[in-house]
Amino acid sequence: MIKRLLFQSWTRNLCTQIIPTPKRIIIEKIGYVTTIGINRPEKRNCIDSNTAKLLEGAISAFEEDSSSYAAVVYGTGGNFCSGHDLQEIENLESNNENEWDVAVLPSKKYISKPMVAALSGYTVGLGLELALLCDLRVMEETAVIGLYGRRFGIPLMDGGSVRLPAIIGLSRALDLILTGRSLTAKEAFDWGLANRIVACGAGLGQAIQLATSLVKFPQDCLRIDRNSTYFASFNRVYDELLENEKTNAKKVELADLIEGAKKFMGGIGKHGKFYNLKEKEVFEWEKQFTNTAKSKL
Repeated sequence: MIKRLLFQSWTRNLCTQIIPTPKRIIIEKIGYVTTIGINRPEKRNCIDSNTAKLLEGAISAFEEDSSSYAAVVYGTGGNFCSGHDLQEIENLESNNENEWDVAVLPSKKYISKPMVAALSGYTVGLGLELALLCDLRVMEETAVIGLYGRRFGIPLMDGGSVRLPAIIGLSRALDLILTGRSLTAKEAFDWGLANRIVACGAGLGQAIQLATSLVKFPQDCLRIDRNSTYFASFNRVYDELLENEKTNAKKVELADLIEGAKKFMGGIGKHGKFYNLKEKEVFEWEKQFTNTAKSKL
């Protein structure tokens, strides 16, 4: 009996040592292209503070790598990114304003080299804001995008209100931002939000192919023209606009943000549902009718 317990303990320890903790961010080089994968498939690649820091580090490393000319951002397990990790937001302290940035991807900056997003499954909330940070978006035909944080009062905090109208225009941006509705691949393509539509499962490969097509050109000229295009689109106030978004987002009470996260974690709004977001008001006559029916049963 003792030998058996010792053997079981030994095998558990051995398994713990052999099986490594999965990397949350996967970085690979394919020629002159760097691929950056969000690897939390069990949570549809939602972003918590630790993953955000790792992703920020990966993007910074790509920028500093002189041998890498373009990057592809993707998600493993069938989804690009389902937004903020609401479980982490749920656990924030409502009286601690310093925790506000914990679940926010710190990417509010201009990336100096081209990036392509490979969109699959859910690309919602912060996931869509991350996709907007990229220059080009390859979208699988079964993927959906949207700003689902609308349901629970989670504001745009990572450049969505700045980049989205610049890409698709004010009216369409307001449609997505105010309603929070989903957008199919075809509609995203028609609006100019998706640059390519590809078959389900082909997003990453096609995104790498698109990124590879950019590295054959003279890079100095490509980056100068890219910089000029951003300059013209944002009229030199890009950083100011991003900072203004962050300041406005902070006006949302942290307690309300936490309450919205708790609703989601409690089962409201799962799988992109927009109905039953509020508790139904029950009138007195309904209570009496229900009580009468129960007593008859």
